Amino acid sequence: MDPIRVMIVEDSPTVREYLRVAVSTDARLTVVSECQSAEEALANLEGARPDVISMDIDLPRMSGLDATRRIMEVRPTPIVIVSRSVNAADVDLTMNALRAGAVSAMEKPTWDRENSFPANARRICRELVVMSRVKVVRQRFNNSRMQPKTHAPQGLHNAMTGAAPPCCARMVGIVASTGGPRAIETVLTAIGPDFPLPILVVQHIVASFQSGFVAWLDRISPQLVKEAGDGEWPEPGRVYVAPADKHLTIRAGCLKLDSGPPVSGQRPSGTILLRSMAEAFGRRAVGVVLTGMGDDGAEGLLAIHRAGGFTITEDASTAVVNGMPEVARTLGASSVTLPLDSIGTAIKGVFPVQQEVCA
Repeated sequence: MDPIRVMIVEDSPTVREYLRVAVSTDARLTVVSECQSAEEALANLEGARPDVISMDIDLPRMSGLDATRRIMEVRPTPIVIVSRSVNAADVDLTMNALRAGAVSAMEKPTWDRENSFPANARRICRELVVMSRVKVVRQRFNNSRMQPKTHAPQGLHNAMTGAAPPCCARMVGIVASTGGPRAIETVLTAIGPDFPLPILVVQHIVASFQSGFVAWLDRISPQLVKEAGDGEWPEPGRVYVAPADKHLTIRAGCLKLDSGPPVSGQRPSGTILLRSMAEAFGRRAVGVVLTGMGDDGAEGLLAIHRAGGFTITEDASTAVVNGMPEVARTLGASSVTLPLDSIGTAIKGVFPVQQEVCA
């Protein structure tokens, strides 16, 4: 099998060397192009034919965000954003690049800790190998929206046939991983600002991006979005995101955080959240598993399904990575499978929510 072709786009010679050396430690990968600018990357794109691109977000002249948009228009390629993450402007660019079609983000490496290089190299190589397998599609951008909105299919109502939405929903739980920031934003936008239920979110993301992700989501979503706090009472229409490295659950009506062992290699775990919702609300729980690698959330979605609640999985046609939704479907955990642009509409319009009865 031919090695995976990697393009490195990075204006810092030190970081560029670090990435090149890291990639050279893995026989599955080979560097086919090193670029100091977005313009150079675009010029070399056809000749280099990369399978995956490591893209610095903070580049001179054309940013990594603009380069991502252009690449997704002219030659769709899996892009891993490399960001300092501690800089608020970089985090915002990174989140918007994920929204524009980049598949993942990682923190920019440094030479500061020599002993950490082997572990960092393995992490970088693993990310590039896995993301190179993601099937990306051509994107079109315009000045009014970063991505054109598609309409829910006419068959949405038919897709719900046989499903059993709860007579009185109490809470929505959403789980996502790779490709999740854009997917969550799409769902929340479709749900809109007047939704009368709390929404709890588990998004697998590098810890250093966590606060930036929450702030970004709060800015672009119609709901108020905040990081969940221990002992907090969830309010209708607000979105609560699980903190980095803490499981989020609902107990006796309030949010609880804990540092229990990872589930499916994840903390926070979507399965932990959804299981707690099944226990707390039973048939009045609504669970959603979006794009992501692995199987987190699947067992939790099954718990809601078995309790009589309503469960949705993202369709493979729109999932950046179909791993988590597919495992959930295989378990029989999904009441209905819908393309991404239909999920928010389904949550908002299908459930006969009666806030006063549920209170």
